[in-house]
Amino acid sequence: MHRMTIVKRIAAAAIAALLIPALLAACTPAASPSAGSPSIAPRPTTPKPKATPAPSPTPAPKPVTVALAGLPETYAAPLRAALAGIQSVADAGAERPVRLADPAEQATVRLALVPVPVAQNPLAQRFYAVVVPFPTITDDIALDELRGRWTGVSSRGILYVTQDAADDLTAVLGDGRLAEVVPADEMLARLEAAPHAVGILPFDRLDPRFKVLTVDGVNVLDNHLDPMTYPLAVGVAVEGPDADLLAGRLADAIQPKTNRDPTKLTTLIMTGVTAMTRMTALKMEQHGYTYPAEIISATLRAADITHVSNEVPFIPGCKVDPTPGNLTMCSDTTYWAALEAIGTDIVGLSGNHVNDFGADGARTSLKWYRDHGIPIYGSGLNSAEACAPLMWEHNGNTFAFIAALAFDPWYAWATDTEPGACYYYDHKDEILKKVTELSQKVDIVAVELQYYETYNPYPTDKQVEEFRELRAAGADIVTGVQSHVPQAMEPYGASDPGGPGIIVYGLGNLFFDQMWSWETRTELYARHTIYDGRLLSTEILTGVLEDYAQPRWATPEERAGILKSIFDAAPKR
Repeated sequence: MHRMTIVKRIAAAAIAALLIPALLAACTPAASPSAGSPSIAPRPTTPKPKATPAPSPTPAPKPVTVALAGLPETYAAPLRAALAGIQSVADAGAERPVRLADPAEQATVRLALVPVPVAQNPLAQRFYAVVVPFPTITDDIALDELRGRWTGVSSRGILYVTQDAADDLTAVLGDGRLAEVVPADEMLARLEAAPHAVGILPFDRLDPRFKVLTVDGVNVLDNHLDPMTYPLAVGVAVEGPDADLLAGRLADAIQPKTNRDPTKLTTLIMTGVTAMTRMTALKMEQHGYTYPAEIISATLRAADITHVSNEVPFIPGCKVDPTPGNLTMCSDTTYWAALEAIGTDIVGLSGNHVNDFGADGARTSLKWYRDHGIPIYGSGLNSAEACAPLMWEHNGNTFAFIAALAFDPWYAWATDTEPGACYYYDHKDEILKKVTELSQKVDIVAVELQYYETYNPYPTDKQVEEFRELRAAGADIVTGVQSHVPQAMEPYGASDPGGPGIIVYGLGNLFFDQMWSWETRTELYARHTIYDGRLLSTEILTGVLEDYAQPRWATPEERAGILKSIFDAAPKR
């Protein structure tokens, strides 16, 4: 028994020695199989199915909300009509609905009336002018003074405004308006009845019966005006984070887009007697051929059309004769440099000295003008040429210029076969008929007469009669180019028979040596503004001749005296 027990124990120990390593191996993590060792493929498992999430709803595009921020109805009505036709706008691939906002503070687009310098994406602009009656000496008004009149805190006078000015200019002049609203067609009568009163009119409602004041020195009539510098201009702005989405769609909603379109504006400067001879010629020889133009040239050259009335012929090699009594006059062709310096565009040749060097001298001068492409009228190789109008166009405004001599000597008059100036009284009926015909074809008919010479600011009774006769025939601008002293002016308004226009009885000299009296030294230059086919305004520029040849600008005191003289001389209507 003992022996069998021992054998069994030995067998059990052997079996345990074999089983224990196998059990330990089963409990130890498997090592990566070595190359060449067989591997056991894991049993595939079937993943548990997962639930598919429901799709998230697409957020609705945020609406573009629009506020008409206190806009006057003039602008609000067309903008509401335009917005009614815009259901949505594209933004980053999405269509966003367009709605009017209420309250306005929550809008993403604000349509507001603001000063032009701060107007973003302006849909429209409106310019306003400060006006007084034409025969007023004052030239400028301060913006602060206007604000004081607007709110009633100024004691310097009344401010009259049209309804559209009252609506629009709150954006510039502020709330609390106490200025009196009057219809545009009553403005002049109100101003004339109230000393020191001023008015505000829309730019396109101006007419020559008004004088336009500059505001802090900025002139709304300036053909080179920078709108950002003019205080009385407002714009309908598109503002807010979504402004760019709507600005283009609303661009044409308000018509007209502006009441001052620079592409419809023309400035014309008319000047008086030019005769670069005698002492004027001597000074040009001494100081240079542009000497007469050096001070005033920038202003005259800035006009779109600059006119000169040249009384004497251009003769190559013309000798300088400074004798005071010399009345046989010419200019050397080199003297054209002075006229070129002031930007001369057109030359009227109705002067009574055009034939001082005979028919041959006149032909020489006419040929010189034509060879140099200089537009002329009033003289010609015969009367038909001399009396023919010069046609002109600028910025869509059309012009006809006519010049005639209504004075002696007889040898200055053109005939059917000889050169000279168009003699008014030989062709008066023909000229009046032509003026009437042209008034139906062009916007502005401008007639200049070399009339009977006086040295008085008061036009003669006959001069008044004949100048008014030209206006009645259809002339818009009638100018006396004979007078060696400034003479009266006579403006007409839109409500007058024949419409807006002006008679300028005499401008005085431009470049001529008459230093012998204060009156002959003083000069006028008429700067006419034509807008969209009609005469809008006439400004009076004033100069004083120095050194026999060179005009300068009048001082404020001199200017006031010159203006008073011509205003006092105005004939009764």
